[in-house]
Amino acid sequence: MKARLPKEYNSGSNNLQQIAKQAQKLQDDMKKVTEQLETKEYKSTADGGNVEATVTGKFEVKELKIKKAIIDPDDTEMLTDLVIVAVNEALNLAKNEKEEVIEKMSGGLDVSGIF
Repeated sequence: MKARLPKEYNSGSNNLQQIAKQAQKLQDDMKKVTEQLETKEYKSTADGGNVEATVTGKFEVKELKIKKAIIDPDDTEMLTDLVIVAVNEALNLAKNEKEEVIEKMSGGLDVSGIF
């Protein structure tokens, strides 16, 4: 006499396949969104617009504008600080948008390092 397995026995593997398909779709969707975000530009200013930094979604500096009025050869430290502020703020804008989009897509799951 052969033992019979319940009909639901194979449903576990079907559920696993569904989960794998959903995970693959999420990964594909996140890849597309990441590629879209990488093409975006983020701008920030410092000192009332005297220094403007533009970065890409790839976290690369694309453009840096400095108005002549604030260039003081005797105070390069201040100019350096303003550039750092503008660049860091633009990078934070790009980073925060990426994190928000990925968090929404993943439903709050920690997928850092995957995308």
